[in-house]
Amino acid sequence: MTNKSSFDLDFGYGRKGEQLVDELLTGGRTVEVKRDRKWAKTNNLYIETECYFKKIEAWAPSGLMVTEAAYWAFVLEESTLIVPIDALKYAVKEFGREIECNIPPNLSKGKLITVDDLMSATRLYKKAKADELATH
Repeated sequence: MTNKSSFDLDFGYGRKGEQLVDELLTGGRTVEVKRDRKWAKTNNLYIETECYFKKIEAWAPSGLMVTEAAYWAFVLEESTLIVPIDALKYAVKEFGREIECNIPPNLSKGKLITVDDLMSATRLYKKAKADELATH
C-alpha cells in the first residue's frame, strides 16, 4: 500500500509528460513531422514506406522504413499527434492498409491507418511491450 495521495501520483505522471514534451521541443528527441492534406476528409493517415527513385529506376524503402527519428508527428489541422516510431511500425503492421500514391513525379507506396486505429495500436503495443518485459 502506498502513502502517496492521488495528487502526488497525478503530479508525477503529469511531470513525466512535461519532460517528454520538453525533450521533443528542445532537441533531446528527434521527430519526423508529416502533414496530410486529405486527413480531414478521409480520416486516414498516409504513412510512406517505399518511393520510386527515378535515378535508379527502382522502388526502395523510404519514409517510415528508413527514418532515424525517435518519434513521428502528424500535424492534423491545428493539432499534432506524436507517436514513438516503434509504436507506429506496430500500428502499420497490424492495422495498415496498402495503398499506392501515383502522383508524378513522386510515386510512393505506403499504408493508410485511421487515427482511431493508430491510438488502439499504440495501446496494444504498450501492453505487448509491458508483457514482454514481465516475461524476461
